[in-house]
Amino acid sequence: MNLQSRMIYCGAVLLAIVLGLGTRAYGNSLPHFVSEHFGDAIWAGMIYLASRVLLVRHPLWMSLALSLGFSFGIEFSQFYQAEWILNVRATTLGGLILGHGFLWVDLVRYTAGILFCWSVDQILQN
Repeated sequence: MNLQSRMIYCGAVLLAIVLGLGTRAYGNSLPHFVSEHFGDAIWAGMIYLASRVLLVRHPLWMSLALSLGFSFGIEFSQFYQAEWILNVRATTLGGLILGHGFLWVDLVRYTAGILFCWSVDQILQN
């Protein structure tokens, strides 16, 4: 059962990646609210789903707490402006993972995305 669960979570992670990149690539074709907010929410939801891949045997609340802590940590790390990390953030992958500048609204977006995935997970587990 654990391997099957891990595979399902991996599939969900891949779906989140495709959807998240889609909000970036097709942002001009999407409603403004979606293109403005969904990318960050999907990114954080992907973090939750990835934590489930690693913590499949653990309670859902652990992934909830871990993914919130990780996402918030990434956002607060954007206050750190050393040249080396700015160079990493300047790359496409570095920018997608680490972001570019701190925004309070991103914390709301992350929370929404993680809570959405956690809620769906809760429903599907019962």
